[in-house]
Amino acid sequence: MGHYVDNNLLRDERVEFETTYHWIIFFNLKAILTLFIAPILKRYTDEFVITNRRIVIKTGLISRNTFEMNLSKIESVNVDQSVLGRILGYGSISIIGTGGSRETFPNINNPIEFRKRFQEQI
Repeated sequence: MGHYVDNNLLRDERVEFETTYHWIIFFNLKAILTLFIAPILKRYTDEFVITNRRIVIKTGLISRNTFEMNLSKIESVNVDQSVLGRILGYGSISIIGTGGSRETFPNINNPIEFRKRFQEQI
């Protein structure tokens, strides 16, 4: 489990599912130009977690961006996968909250399992 989520769990809250970026993030121009340092940092510092109460997503190392939403406030979790994404097991997840707020996270490892685990919690 990631350090951020581990330190910010609420009382009686437990992690049900955790994922990270897919290894496909190592195959782009940014990865090559940074000698693969940028995707390594991204993969090992960003956290995508479903607990029994909420979804917690933390991105960034020095500049931190967090997305935390109670499961009861989420209308749906959508998955977008290309043909290559379906073959290799990665895609984008879009979390739509009540009121129409939408957050999208690309290149997530096993996004179908992420959606399935979310649906099992509600």
